[in-house]
Amino acid sequence: MKNFLGEFFGRLAIRRDSAPLKTIEEVEEFVTTRSAFVAQKTLYGYVKTRMGTRYPSMFDDERFNHSINIAKMQIFAACLSDLSIFAVANAFTNMPTSHSQYVQTAVNFYKKGLSENPNDAPEEFSPQEAISSFELRLSNIDWKIEAKDRSIFTESPKALYRWAPIAENLKKQDADIIVNSINFTWSEIRQRFLRRLDVSAVCSSIESKKL
Repeated sequence: MKNFLGEFFGRLAIRRDSAPLKTIEEVEEFVTTRSAFVAQKTLYGYVKTRMGTRYPSMFDDERFNHSINIAKMQIFAACLSDLSIFAVANAFTNMPTSHSQYVQTAVNFYKKGLSENPNDAPEEFSPQEAISSFELRLSNIDWKIEAKDRSIFTESPKALYRWAPIAENLKKQDADIIVNSINFTWSEIRQRFLRRLDVSAVCSSIESKKL
């Protein structure tokens, strides 16, 4: 089990430090690692809760493993989508930033995060399709208000519900639990991000690169 979990998330180790985020690269790393953390925690947490004592033995089933591999990539991509937008919008708070600058930075975050996925990602997951969907989503984002708020976290709850390898009739019963679990996890991540984010330092680091 340890090896199985580490297969995808081992390279996305969670840094549990509390140091300020002072550069756009540090913000980008936060987005990637915390998106992986939320995807892992909510997917495996829900599956384990639903399967109970059968949970460990299910990983001996090839079809289940394949379903998990698909789910973890889809949910990670959705988490990355939500957090990239939120992080970029808040990081650029004090900068006169154009819509295209917001979009390009968010897309860079998203592509970088997806590039951290394992080489054996299931063929059912297409990084290019995920990127295209993300770019389409960005075309209608209100960066000054909507993107800074918790209401922007819409894709990850839907992905967890859709892709978790649990029977559809059971997921319907659990719909509120699924949404509440991921929203609760995001609440803590957002609070940590805003506490650590040094907006002035991030803006200065971006401006220095333009010189």
